[in-house]
Amino acid sequence: MNFRNFGSTDLRASVVVFLVALPLCLGIALASGAPLFSGLLAGIIGGIVVGSLSGSSVSVSGPAAGLTTIVAAAILDLGSFEAFLLCVALAGLIQLVLGFAKAGAIGHFFPISVIKGMLAAIGLILILKQIPHAVGYDADFEGDESFFQPDGRNTFSEILAAWDFLSPGAMVISGFSILLLILWDSKSLQKFKFFRLVPSALIVVLMGVLLNSLFNSALPYFVIEAKHLVSLPTFSRTEGVTSLLTFPDFSLWQNPKIYITAATIAIVASLETLLSIEACDRIDESHRITPLNQELKAQGIGNIISGMLGGLPVTSVIVRSSANINAGAQSRASAISHGVILMLSVLVFPGLLSLIPLASLAGILILVGYKLTKLILYKEMYHKGMSQFLPFLITILAVVFTDLLKGVFIGILVAIFFILKTNFRRAVILVSSDDNYLIRFTKDVSFLHKNSLRQAFEAVPGDTKLLVDGSNAQFMDHDIKEMVADFTMTAKTKNIKVELKNINID
Repeated sequence: MNFRNFGSTDLRASVVVFLVALPLCLGIALASGAPLFSGLLAGIIGGIVVGSLSGSSVSVSGPAAGLTTIVAAAILDLGSFEAFLLCVALAGLIQLVLGFAKAGAIGHFFPISVIKGMLAAIGLILILKQIPHAVGYDADFEGDESFFQPDGRNTFSEILAAWDFLSPGAMVISGFSILLLILWDSKSLQKFKFFRLVPSALIVVLMGVLLNSLFNSALPYFVIEAKHLVSLPTFSRTEGVTSLLTFPDFSLWQNPKIYITAATIAIVASLETLLSIEACDRIDESHRITPLNQELKAQGIGNIISGMLGGLPVTSVIVRSSANINAGAQSRASAISHGVILMLSVLVFPGLLSLIPLASLAGILILVGYKLTKLILYKEMYHKGMSQFLPFLITILAVVFTDLLKGVFIGILVAIFFILKTNFRRAVILVSSDDNYLIRFTKDVSFLHKNSLRQAFEAVPGDTKLLVDGSNAQFMDHDIKEMVADFTMTAKTKNIKVELKNINID
């Protein structure tokens, strides 16, 4: 592991990722109907364990919003959180097997246009979902990425509802937070070493705490209530932190629901991980390539440990990973250190962190979202042509209006359509010179290319000569041969003289 940059960029990035991860770990646990500590524990294990074993230098792992529905339903269906933990440990074992079976290769089949669309969509979702938190309305849990929310609203109706619950203090703090983040990271201030070394997110959080303290003493109307501050689980000093741990119920190993749930978690968690890793590799400025099979093994070990100690399922998560990359992370030291800070936040200073306004963290996440969905990205994709832009745009819309996995699946289907369309068009080409026409097969052709060949035949006018050249097609199925044979017969009625080259229609 490369620790050369740990003293500056990696340490700075780890603080930023910690501040992003803290509310997300708590929010996802709350939405899942699980103990709050289970979310923090998953974040700690994702940082320290998975971070140490992963082949990615910039990916950050922890509890994922995409699994909240599965987790909540599983806990309800199985009857206890302890039974669910057995599923998490078994899911990790399945991921470990998938890693050794080299199933990580699936990650290489995600089109780049879809990956970029997913990143842009996550950026939009971050901005839209954090607007209510920024104005002091925290009905929906932190980290929610789905369009339809557990509180019965959707992304847009939640924003409208927030305007009936405006908190002046939250609005002031989030507004100042966003302004400070923009100024702190501006080129004019980044010339100075102090502004490069000290993470802007840390200053934003400190400012939020100080402002709320000022409100408490001088402007009571602006005070942010405790329910709009970070809330960490506490433990008895006499019992120790072990009182927060929960262990699997191994007596349920014969229940078939355990294995169905474990397989579901393993598949969904693996897909989210592979998507996140592919996205991280795309935005990593060093353009490093992550070994995907190693990543599945790392995630598997992380989930085995998380399930055995009482944590939620762990995946590589794009929000924390992108925050890590944007903060300048250079090695795994950043992800590992953020896990250590999460652990210390529970053990050493939970009371101090409970002073942080959620509005401050909302400002940080809004800027993370903006960096993922900048307007220049849309312009770049548009100039690459419709075959790239439409899958990109449809992926964005699908992710925003459904959820991550469904949206990406829709985007992949659109991308495949354009790939096939382009492939069909280029498999059969038609050129002409005066009254001489040439139809050439540039590759193997099958019944899938029948429409392209039919269009080429229809474009040949009467009283001409046509050469059909199959020299480049090593394979030609019966449907294509039959079409060629039929055309040679009907061409006589249009006085088209057809010559075949390397095509056997007998």
